Amino acid sequence: MSLAKLEALKSHIEAIVGDKAKSITIDAFGADVGELTITVFPQNYLAVAKALKDASGCQFEQLMDVCGVDYSAYKEGTYVGKRYCVVAHLLSVSLNQRVRLRVFAANDDMPIVPSLTEIWSSANWFEREAFDLFGIVFDGHNDLRRILTDYGFIGHPFRKDFPTSGHVEMRYDEAAKRVVYQPVSIEPREITPRIIREEGYAGIGR
Repeated sequence: MSLAKLEALKSHIEAIVGDKAKSITIDAFGADVGELTITVFPQNYLAVAKALKDASGCQFEQLMDVCGVDYSAYKEGTYVGKRYCVVAHLLSVSLNQRVRLRVFAANDDMPIVPSLTEIWSSANWFEREAFDLFGIVFDGHNDLRRILTDYGFIGHPFRKDFPTSGHVEMRYDEAAKRVVYQPVSIEPREITPRIIREEGYAGIGR
């Protein structure tokens, strides 16, 4: 979105949500392109989400994505703040505009945030994915189960402290005629060097 349109949208959202928003910021990706991010406290998450969907001038009818974030290794471990975050990407088809809604879980040991399924039904599988991969619990979700990992999987593979090779590996045992689990036999290695991009990296086209 253009920065001029983002500034107008930011002012409009500030008037609607008031102090329910912790911050509303614009990340500029060039001379006239950017994104709007609304950060809220967990107790205001649902109220702000509903306002963004229903309020005139917002009308974010579609929830495009919900994803988890683990900030424990952010800025090479110098980051100070809550570890787990949930980010929802919203789209208004009628007004051709987008926003990012972000909430940090209050408890690092048991990250819990409210579920958006009562506002956007598309949150169902997105939240199950974030639960599976990050261990973030969505309060109010009526079918919160793992969606990508195997039955009996232990841990959450997208957490920064989860080993790249995992804790166990599985194979078919011809003698037992079944799949068995065993300790990982692959030695830790780095196939692709880690790339840390600067703050506000725009991605494709830079």
